[in-house]
Amino acid sequence: MASKVIIQQPKPLVVDATSDQWSTSICECESVNECCFSVWCFPCFACITARDHGECLCLPLLDTFGIIPPVTLSMRVSMRKRYGITDTICNDCVYAFFCGPCSWCQIRREMKARLHPVTLLNNRPLG
Repeated sequence: MASKVIIQQPKPLVVDATSDQWSTSICECESVNECCFSVWCFPCFACITARDHGECLCLPLLDTFGIIPPVTLSMRVSMRKRYGITDTICNDCVYAFFCGPCSWCQIRREMKARLHPVTLLNNRPLG
């Protein structure tokens, strides 16, 4: 009986989200629960998302000042800079002003996509 010697164990392949684009569009909804939460209890959702991003929990409550919500705008810019997403400040202004809850949902989805890379576990050699 022939025995097979394993020289090197296969390692899991980690696919990292390194795209220079948003992983989802502004109106794309992955989780109905999160989308409903962001619409029906927007201040709570924005505060939790800001906290998870590493900012002050109550920072989004300052969005009531100004024509364009400054915190939503700054969070979008911060996400773009942190993950190298190419977009424009003009788009950030439009999304912050007209699509606040959707903008915060997109930020949350992006955080999840970038912080939790896909791991393929059954990586077997061909042959």
